[in-house]
Amino acid sequence: MINAIDNVVNAISGVLYQPYVVPLILVLAGLYFTIRTKGMQFRLFAESIRVVSQKPVNLGNTSSFGALMVSTASRVGTGNIMGVSTALCLGGPGAIFWMWITAILGGASAFVESTLAQIYKKRDADGGSYGGPSYYMQDALGQRWLGVIFSVVLILTYVVGYNMLAAYNTQSTFAVFSFYTARTPYVIGAVLAVLFGFCVLGGGKRLTKVTEVLVPVMGVIYVAVSLFVVITHIGSFGAVFGSIFRSAFDFKAIFGGFTGSCIMWGIKRGLYSNEAGMGSAPNAAAAADVQHPVQQGLVQMLSVFIDTLLICSATAFLCLFSGVEPTADAAGAAYVQASTAAALGGFGPVFITVAVCLFAFTTLIGNYYYTEGCLRFIMNREPSPAFMLVFRLCATVLVFVGAIISAGLAWDSADLLQALMVIINVPVIVILTKPAIAALRDYEWQRRKGKLPTYRAEANGVKGTDFWRS
Repeated sequence: MINAIDNVVNAISGVLYQPYVVPLILVLAGLYFTIRTKGMQFRLFAESIRVVSQKPVNLGNTSSFGALMVSTASRVGTGNIMGVSTALCLGGPGAIFWMWITAILGGASAFVESTLAQIYKKRDADGGSYGGPSYYMQDALGQRWLGVIFSVVLILTYVVGYNMLAAYNTQSTFAVFSFYTARTPYVIGAVLAVLFGFCVLGGGKRLTKVTEVLVPVMGVIYVAVSLFVVITHIGSFGAVFGSIFRSAFDFKAIFGGFTGSCIMWGIKRGLYSNEAGMGSAPNAAAAADVQHPVQQGLVQMLSVFIDTLLICSATAFLCLFSGVEPTADAAGAAYVQASTAAALGGFGPVFITVAVCLFAFTTLIGNYYYTEGCLRFIMNREPSPAFMLVFRLCATVLVFVGAIISAGLAWDSADLLQALMVIINVPVIVILTKPAIAALRDYEWQRRKGKLPTYRAEANGVKGTDFWRS
């Protein structure tokens, strides 16, 4: 039964990742937004770093940094380790180059979708805010039904696809140790489920506090270890970068079999890692209390860069500088752990296991954060405490299930569901580009005048919003 389901999921996913579907949508959208924003991901990179440190307008509300940490907690996860390993082993070293390209172009897509989420965010009973793609689909596009479909797909993607995959990837890192048996996935799944349940049953505020601490700490340590490997193997610098660029531009091999090429694996795993254009991070972006929507758009652009250009690159360099050749049989935990063992000795596999556990934990709670807003949208009201208890318990059980399912079903489900999110969200933000571009021009104009940018919806041609009124 499981094999039959996996075959169906894999077949549909294979169609969606043909060059003329999801890859084309992502690349063209990223190029379009880059042109429309005049390369804002390059021009305003320093500005994005500056606005991260700004405090919320109202004390106690979610800050730009808090929203960044929630979205980064979801983005920075097992995909930054296992996803990169899979891309290198199945697509070759050139896959990392195409992951960089998806991040650079995706930065503009992330800016647009998160700015739109800020413009059309809703006010909650406590004076804070919430929102996301479902809300701009409803209020700006006038298509509530599409917002409902997107919310359903997002819930499936994160509670089922991504969280089950995170749990599977976590337990797979223990396979190199002598104590690993057929029962180990059940034990690890149970531990993950208990920890996850403890956090989500405490509510969204606890999620933000946990991720604000863990994300920066684990990210800095992971990058530091990668830099150590690079420095101690600096003689391989030319060979590593040569292999990356040779593989990335081996067009004969690429177009001879696109579904197994470095471009496809780079785009697929890049999307799984940074989520730019999927419509996930805007759910966190809408919660930030800022004076101008563009500020949070810039913050989410920065999150994409942190995820792929920093963390994913750290994994790629850690593996490639080790000298261990990527092979299809080693895709996933095996390749990363073999690489760290070659570079760092016995400490390497232990370090990767610890890193994956921390990455996975923040991924699990960061992913879940997105789903409650979608439930609220679908039901068009605040879900009852009893309903939320059942939902959180179901999400907890799925974490356990993810640890014991097959690798194929875990990866294929996540790939399929994230592709569906892209197919729904990207065309919408292309249609709704105008308010985001107007907001960007307004922000830059005020900055040039030496003002502290503030946003007024009607002055920017936007009506009917809960916030941004004069």
